[in-house]
This record gives sequence, C-alpha cells and structure tokens, in this order.
Amino acid sequence: MIKMRSLFVLLMTVLYSFTAMASKIFIPMDADGQANHLKAYGVAYAALKANIAVDWLLNYRGGSFCMDNVESMERLCKLRGVTYEVISDAQYVGIVNEISNPDYNGDIIKLEKAPRIAVYTPLNKEPWDDAVTLVLTYAEIPFDKIYDDEVLADDLAKYDWLHLHHEDFTGQYGKFWAQFRNTSWYQNDQKTAEAIAAKHGFSKVSQLQLAVAKKIRDFVAGGGYMFAMCSATDTYDIALAAEGTDICDVPFDGDPMDPKAQQKLDFTKCFAFKDFRLETNPYVYEYSDIDNTNPRMQMYHVVPTSDYFTLFNFSAKFDPVPTMLCQDHTTTIKGFMGQTTAFRDEVLKSSVLVMGDYKPAHEARYIHGEYGKGTWTFYGGHDPEAYEHKVGDPPTDLNLHPNSPGYRLILNNVLFPAAKKKPRKT
Repeated sequence: MIKMRSLFVLLMTVLYSFTAMASKIFIPMDADGQANHLKAYGVAYAALKANIAVDWLLNYRGGSFCMDNVESMERLCKLRGVTYEVISDAQYVGIVNEISNPDYNGDIIKLEKAPRIAVYTPLNKEPWDDAVTLVLTYAEIPFDKIYDDEVLADDLAKYDWLHLHHEDFTGQYGKFWAQFRNTSWYQNDQKTAEAIAAKHGFSKVSQLQLAVAKKIRDFVAGGGYMFAMCSATDTYDIALAAEGTDICDVPFDGDPMDPKAQQKLDFTKCFAFKDFRLETNPYVYEYSDIDNTNPRMQMYHVVPTSDYFTLFNFSAKFDPVPTMLCQDHTTTIKGFMGQTTAFRDEVLKSSVLVMGDYKPAHEARYIHGEYGKGTWTFYGGHDPEAYEHKVGDPPTDLNLHPNSPGYRLILNNVLFPAAKKKPRKT
C-alpha cells in the first residue's frame, strides 16, 4: 500500500510538473502552421479584452502570437479553428532567445489593451460592401459603426482606431453620376447626404464632408490611429487640400466649380499626397491623378495574372511600427483593384513611408505616416480577395479565404494600437 501510494504521489508530481511547464499558448502564423490566420487575430483580441497580455513575435513564423496558457483561450482556439500549441516556459524562453539574437531580424512587441474600434460607414452602404467590416466580423472583433452625426458630435474621442469605409470626402457622391444617376440607390444616397448636411447647417455636402475630414484630422493629431482603403484615401487628402475652394461641378452641388480650383489647392494640409491634379470632368470616374488605376492598365499593361505587390522587409528591432504593419506569411500579395487602386509614386510626400509597392507600374499600394501624435495608414484597392469588385457584386465570403495575406494587412492595423510602443533605436 505504501509503495502504491508513493508511486501515486510520484506520478502526480510528474504530471503537475508537466502542467506547470506547459504554461504558454503559442499561435503560429506561418503559411503551413496556421489553419485560420484571420480568426487568430480575433483570438489575440479576445485575450486582450480578457486582460491577458499577448506577445506579438515579429518575423517569427509569420508574426506569431504567444500568451499565458489560460483555459478559456485554449478553448476559444479550438472553437474558432485556430491552430495553436501549448508550450513550456523553457520552450518559450528558447524562442525569446532566438528572436533576441542581434543577427535575427525579429522582435517581441507586448500587446496590452484591446483598442476601441470604430468604422466610419453609412447605414446604407450601397453599392459597396467594405473589406474591413467583413474581416472584423469574420475575425469576431467587436466594433462600432459611426457616421457624420457621431463624428461631428466629437464621439471619436471614445475610440483608439478608426477605419474609413469606401467614401468620397469631396462631396461628389463617388463620381457615380455619369453611370448611375438614374438608379434608386444613387438618388437615395444623395438625398440622405443632403439631409445630413442641412441638419448640421451646411448648404452643400462638400462642406459637410470637409467638416468631417477635419474632425478626423484632429482625432489623428490627438493620438488616434486612422486606416483607410480605396477612395477614402485620396478623397480624404483632396478634401483637406481644397478647403475653401469649390471643386464640385453642377451635377454634384448645383453650381459650377471654381475655375481656379487647381491653383488654389493647398497640399500642405494633406497627409500623404502632393502636386496632384484634379479630374474635373463629372463624366470621368476618377477624382485626380493620385490614383494609378488607368495608367497601370493603359501604360503598363498590368493584368490579373501578373498583378502582385511586394511588402518591404523592415528591421524589426529598429523599425517595429512598419514591421508590425507588414506581418504576413508571404511578402508577395495578390493585387486587387478599386476606385482607388494604387498611388502614383510621383505624388507621394517625402515623409510617406511606403510599405508595399508594385515597381513595374511605379505605384505604392500600402503607405503609412504620422500626423501629430497619431498615425494614418492608406491601403489601395477595395477587396483583397475580389480582383475587380464591381457595383452589385456580392460580398466576399471569408470562409473561403481564412488565410488571406491581403486581409491580414488590415488586421495588423487593428492590433497596432494595442502595442506597447518602443522608442526608435538610432
């Protein structure tokens, strides 16, 4: 009996020791190691919401995550189909030592607090869905939808991270007038926008949109994180540059545009762009020459089979911010179009950090910068898994793309505000 009891105690001691060592949940994010990259971000966010710190292992197995082994998180990984491993403290120390090696281009960023997320989007989103809304929903990351009323009421102060839905901040209704002015959705969108403008005391929608753009600018200046895709990128800067100048023609606001509008643009007010030229023809589905959609097809003959852009390889220990934003299981991302597909190299300010580009067409696809205490990131194109997303096309089913490299870039931006910032090394 004594021997049996001793054997039992020894067995329990061994089991306890094994359990004590197995104290980390490691979530690999490399190409072959993860079944669902997108939902892995949702697990990391859920951990932060539960006050569980997450280590983001930059450039280690595709930008993996690691956290304390909490039963609820392990259960969540299983429930959401996220690949994970339970590893010992000793194993994790080995990983940390590998990443800490000066010759290893990696770093460990501590994620500490779940960012409060807002998506600037109209209640009626016709004719477009929105990639960010889709991926946040798929990854099960909570967010609030806000629009002009909330922005003008200074509700942005409640949030850390703001996404701008496919939007036209110039007051030209997406320049859909030529092709879609007789459709019910276009007419309803115009009436709704005019009603919101009148409600807030503006005689034109362009004035409303400028006021919203300036509130967003102040949000960034105060330390907010702003992310935009497609036409919310270039039209945002165009609106700021055109403050005090009428750039809308008769079909959009009832009177002609200022004939000297181009000369009156103030590029110093822009986040990203300079020296661009407006597209003043209301029949042309384009705002300016910031966008490279037409040149890339007509001049550079870009076709879907060859349309891939490349992420830059930053030094994780010296430049952790762009390294975070570029974490992925590949550095070559399948291209995708939008009303604003990409940004011509010639119109980028010198302060802009290019994080992804397609050199054959002389364009940037993924750019970043600072404004005041905050940051902004612009991502060209509309939907990373729909090459040419047309009006009326159904929303992308992300159940078919759980490992999308293009969508991962969006989710990098979502987690970015949670990072404990390190001073840049010199």
